[in-house]
Amino acid sequence: MKINPDATLYGILDLGYVAPAAAPRMLEQMLEGGVDIIQLRAKNVPLPEVGTLARELHPLARTAEIPFILNDAPALAGELGLEGAHVGQDDLAISEARRLIPGILGLSTHSVEQAVTAARPANSEDRPDYIGFGPLFATPTKPDYTPIGTEEIRRVHELVDLPIFCIGGIKRENLEAVVAAGARRVVIVSGILQAEDVTAYCRDVKAMLTF
Repeated sequence: MKINPDATLYGILDLGYVAPAAAPRMLEQMLEGGVDIIQLRAKNVPLPEVGTLARELHPLARTAEIPFILNDAPALAGELGLEGAHVGQDDLAISEARRLIPGILGLSTHSVEQAVTAARPANSEDRPDYIGFGPLFATPTKPDYTPIGTEEIRRVHELVDLPIFCIGGIKRENLEAVVAAGARRVVIVSGILQAEDVTAYCRDVKAMLTF
């Protein structure tokens, strides 16, 4: 499975916001709302527990024909037969991750320079299938990262020919400004996971991302 070129909304099921027992129902609501990609992010959770939950959640995404991405653990993602994995700047190189999972690989970038390097790596095998670009705004999900703002969104889209998912503090309330700055694809975490009506929230966001 590959990323649909029309994919606009990337939802992260973050166990920092959702208890494992509540994760299946949350995923169902996100899928009902039209999320195009799902990532399971489970920082500081033992890998065996992550694997158990991923095995439970993956069939839901597969039935909906939505890629299920695992954060930070390409080896486990490959072992479980997931659609892909997402790595950061300090994690495994994309070429190394591809030896562990022959699926979708995403890479976090935090500047235009990192984004351009991702799209034009010295080793062509290190080119990811998509990048995250951010954090745009301050977010408790990434407390150690300085927000980069929205000023470079249009420029990074001009320079990078990969799917770019803007990330970091994006919510329905500020999405209009993010889109006006040039974004075409976004990642939303807490906005979705803390919404009173998750399905309606996702549908509203998707409608705002129709170009």
